[in-house]
Amino acid sequence: MAIGGTVAGIYTLSPPLSSFIPTRLFSRSHFAAKLRCPPSIRLRASSTAVIDTETNPTESVVVEKEVSNSSNPLACPVCYNSLTWTGGSGLSVDTISGSSFRCGTCQKKYVGNQTHIDLTATGGAKSYGETMPGSTELFRHSSSLVPLISFLYERGWRQTFSVWGGFPGPEKEFELMKGFLKPVLEGNIVDASCASGLFSRLFAKSQLFSFVVALDYSENMLQQCYEFIQQEENFPKENLILVRADISRLPFVSNSVDAVHAGAALHCWPSPLAAVAEISRVLRPGGVFVATTYILDGPFSIIPFRSTLRQNIRQASGSYIFLSERELEDLCRTCGLVGFKCIRNGLFVMISARKPS
Repeated sequence: MAIGGTVAGIYTLSPPLSSFIPTRLFSRSHFAAKLRCPPSIRLRASSTAVIDTETNPTESVVVEKEVSNSSNPLACPVCYNSLTWTGGSGLSVDTISGSSFRCGTCQKKYVGNQTHIDLTATGGAKSYGETMPGSTELFRHSSSLVPLISFLYERGWRQTFSVWGGFPGPEKEFELMKGFLKPVLEGNIVDASCASGLFSRLFAKSQLFSFVVALDYSENMLQQCYEFIQQEENFPKENLILVRADISRLPFVSNSVDAVHAGAALHCWPSPLAAVAEISRVLRPGGVFVATTYILDGPFSIIPFRSTLRQNIRQASGSYIFLSERELEDLCRTCGLVGFKCIRNGLFVMISARKPS
């Protein structure tokens, strides 16, 4: 994660969990959720908006939406089949420690530690391992420097995105993305490449979602996320779990996830194409993908040799720089997602697309 975001993805249940996440979320009932319209959006085109900090919040929007079946999302990252869970009365941050998941096909077993469950394909391996690109490995290793980097991510590093990258800041970004997520509220959501869980915690505390999966490839980031959760009083731990996973091999059953969010992470993934294709696989029909990243177009399009510059950055850090809205839209379309929309502010872009119903 060169400038923000790390890598990861996962989760599923069995008998005890069937009582925790019912076969049909909230039955057939409708719900109304009052949302504050993002105060900083001015339409530029049918699919694009720009941030306008001078406008005032508009009236609230009432949303009514029936949520479809979203049960049993966790799957084996090798077989993609549902995992059988053996644990306590419900799957949560507090019950994940010591719990185990087993794949009925390959019989591989995954065990939870104090902070998270490792659902990478190499999870449980004693000797074998694979090295990821530098932007991912930066947050992983157990040297004294890496825990410090993870510690500083939310205590200063993330704020620099606003200084030179145009990121509006976590609270405003959260308000903006709620507009995209309205069709899937009260469903489950995966916060992919969650880092220290800044947005995972916002999702959980908002109680707009029935279940939240904070997913990252970095053990150190997940440790920081866990520590932040433990420091907060009255945090709703019962609807959140932490999962270590590879974004290009998500441990979820196909068509089982209502929403996937990736904040400041898309540019850090080893292969954005492979990752978005996986996201498309796990999203249910009508499910929503929302992401923020950096973009190099508009006034920056005059920079000579942009493609060469991007290639050099990619080779040096493993980070990817997107050159246009069209490139991002084409990425989503290629992976089977439709209804592309975006919000812009300088280098910052928030995109949204959905899986066809």
